[in-house]
Amino acid sequence: MNISHIEHIGIAVENLEESIKYYEDVLGMTCYSIEEVVDQKVKTAFFLVGNTKIELLESTSPYGPIGKFIEKKGPGIHHIAFAVKNATDALKLAEERGVTLIDKVSRKGAEGLNIGFLHPKSTLGVLTELCSKE
Repeated sequence: MNISHIEHIGIAVENLEESIKYYEDVLGMTCYSIEEVVDQKVKTAFFLVGNTKIELLESTSPYGPIGKFIEKKGPGIHHIAFAVKNATDALKLAEERGVTLIDKVSRKGAEGLNIGFLHPKSTLGVLTELCSKE
């Protein structure tokens, strides 16, 4: 699969503005980007920690994936994302290796990345995202 690094850790939050204040005022980090991904019903905020990003995710709809996640489990770690050369190719390889996919092909995500998710039932309970620039 050729994973190069952890691209980001996604954290579901109830209030993006309050969460940004915590990361900035308490942890001393700087939010470098806020973006809404309309088709995923989510607003995101990004922080850089070394070479890894923290992505805060606030649902813009209770029926979106983050809204449903928070309703079931509450706020907290939502997923881990790994950088790969080509997300669609990595998804195909994961499926060949017996992993159940949420996405059969990659789609556009935040920061212009191509993304695809592996189902947590096949990944030891961890929602796993594969990301690429291609």
